[in-house]
Amino acid sequence: MDFDFDAAVVGAGAVGLACGYALAKRGLSVVVLERERAIGQGVSSRNSEVVHAGLYYETGSKKARFCVTGRRALYAFLDSHKVAYDRCGKLVVATEPAEVERLDAIRHQARINDVEGIEMISGAQAIALEPALRAEAALVSPESGVFDSHGYMLALQGEIEDRGGAVVTATPFEGAAPLEGGGFRLNAGGESPTTLTTRLLVTAPGLASQAVATLIDGFPAGQIPVRHLGKGVYFRLRGRAPFARLIYPPPIPGALGTHYRRDLGGQAVFGPDLAYVDEEDYTVDPARAAGFYTYVRKFWPGLPDGSLDPDYAGLRPKIHGPGEPQPDFRLDGPSAHGLPGLMALFGIESPGLTSSLAIGEAVAIELTGA
Repeated sequence: MDFDFDAAVVGAGAVGLACGYALAKRGLSVVVLERERAIGQGVSSRNSEVVHAGLYYETGSKKARFCVTGRRALYAFLDSHKVAYDRCGKLVVATEPAEVERLDAIRHQARINDVEGIEMISGAQAIALEPALRAEAALVSPESGVFDSHGYMLALQGEIEDRGGAVVTATPFEGAAPLEGGGFRLNAGGESPTTLTTRLLVTAPGLASQAVATLIDGFPAGQIPVRHLGKGVYFRLRGRAPFARLIYPPPIPGALGTHYRRDLGGQAVFGPDLAYVDEEDYTVDPARAAGFYTYVRKFWPGLPDGSLDPDYAGLRPKIHGPGEPQPDFRLDGPSAHGLPGLMALFGIESPGLTSSLAIGEAVAIELTGA
């Protein structure tokens, strides 16, 4: 049969747009459906905008492979599309002797993951690089950085549209049914509800991944992971940024820990912390600043009293709860759910933004074989 589109993607965040771009590059006609009135309004708009090098992730995992491959592709994409970034590098800092052994384990894992340029330095060497720092030792990651994530998503949208595709906002996905002989019939809502057909379907709606899967006829309920919301808040420093590089502590269970970055505007931002919540809530409680002062002073003793202002909060689409092992990205194809032509993505949190181009390529290869 003739389809309205070769491929439809649900979700116009960084990962959904990267999937659309990868499919459009292969000559497919693509439509990306987004329920919000603009692209990148969900998980992609409420993060640290950090380019991760790929230090921490388990050997052979999708996170390890996609982070390293995606990061290399991302810098090249940002260069070619003139999107702003700062490859400022990162220090992972041990602030007490007991943490030095953890740095060595991270260095070992980073080398297994083929991360370039990783070096262990002494506390004195770290302080020579960043004089305001307190450190017993540090890992140097020269490939880490920060970038304009919205500019990146606009460039992805432009690539899709330049190839004849469409990114349609204010158009929520309302359901899909497999067609006899292959493909899907989709229902899209909004001010002008419509029905369309597509040969391939990708779901990458971030926090709505589970809800979207339930709207696809025949998707097995047992294959939909439980959604957990990991909330992280950020505080912004009033005053001059103390460090040029990203400053990270050793990771905590379930996250990379409250870290420091200097954004592209030159301002210092700390966060996110991590708290599991039951509902989508983006408020920032000013009282959480007390914990930030204590935590940040471990690596920056000079943080002045009263200098942190509440900034913003983000939610991570976690598929594990408190105390549970952190799982890998889920890219569920037909072998997982039994529906030919469908790729359903779950648990695409950090380093999903850095990994997005690699995730898009993996999805396109799985669906098209090329």
